[in-house]
Amino acid sequence: MLIETDVIHGRGDPYEFGVKQGQHVSSLLKDKHLKRRKKSIRQYTVDSKEAKNWITAFSPSLWAELNGMADGLKWSLENVLHEYAGYQQSWVTSGCSSFMANGVYGRNYDYHPKTYDGRFVLWQPSSGQGAAHIGFAQRMAGRMDGMNEHGLAVGYHFVNRLRPGDGFICTTIARLILDSCRSVDEATALLHELPHRFAFNYSLTDRTGKSAVVEASAKGTDERSGKQRLTCTNHFQSENKLIENRNYLTESIDRLDLLNATVTAQSDRNTMFEQLNQLQNGIAKTNYRSWAGTIHTAVYDTKNLQATVGIGPDAAPITIDFKAWLEGEQLFLRKIRGRIPDTLPETEHIQAETHTLH
Repeated sequence: MLIETDVIHGRGDPYEFGVKQGQHVSSLLKDKHLKRRKKSIRQYTVDSKEAKNWITAFSPSLWAELNGMADGLKWSLENVLHEYAGYQQSWVTSGCSSFMANGVYGRNYDYHPKTYDGRFVLWQPSSGQGAAHIGFAQRMAGRMDGMNEHGLAVGYHFVNRLRPGDGFICTTIARLILDSCRSVDEATALLHELPHRFAFNYSLTDRTGKSAVVEASAKGTDERSGKQRLTCTNHFQSENKLIENRNYLTESIDRLDLLNATVTAQSDRNTMFEQLNQLQNGIAKTNYRSWAGTIHTAVYDTKNLQATVGIGPDAAPITIDFKAWLEGEQLFLRKIRGRIPDTLPETEHIQAETHTLH
């Protein structure tokens, strides 16, 4: 099955960027949104004032972007906050793997194709309105993984959704980190401060070579750190967080062991991509029916500000020079294409015509 990811790049005012994103996807999202809304409005409520207080405390530009999305979509702000601000929202099981070494961050995003936004975003806000970043979008304003202009990379890993608390889901948390943090230390501090809806690992690395995994849930946070290499899958490893893991951990533990055996601290960006993405290495997965098939692989070089990405397993990698784009070089890439094995019936997938959002 063909998967197409649109490449969206924009610079300037966050509100205007939000308007243009909303206009860009409004016709595509309308029917899907109405179907989802019937369920989501019964599943959770959103305290708009609380969401605003948290978001504006760490990323005023994200709040402006959400307001712009509301105008672009012609929805109420409350509606947009309920569906896309990531506060109090629901989440389903997913599986992801990451490896961090010497400032290089590699990650497989494993999930189900019908949930995939299909948008890869480069965003450079006006001076003083947050950090520029590059990464895969999810739920419009959120990010699945990414790297910012300061050389900080982040991704998330589902652990458990039982006993949720009042707080943000993973996609918004990743976005807040990219918008407001310069280093692993700053991101770790933010993760300790933010309220968490569900249990997730957040894997981090920065251009100094420091890496960390923050194990976060409504019950609190813990962390593991390293300088040479660090790996992460879908379970907590800190002793005081083990009780929060799911009962079945065999697949996550086996994948972690395989990561440690396959990817080395000496792996460069291209080698790491191949090790994570090629099915013969056993890390990339095709378990799409179980919401755990590899949708994309991303490797972020935080020292050189380059991203190597591919869609689906056994993908042809594409490298994007984020540093050159930040310096004003035009990016002509419009779509990233790939395939996933035909193990599923035809699924819903957002596919949009791509254009530059100035």
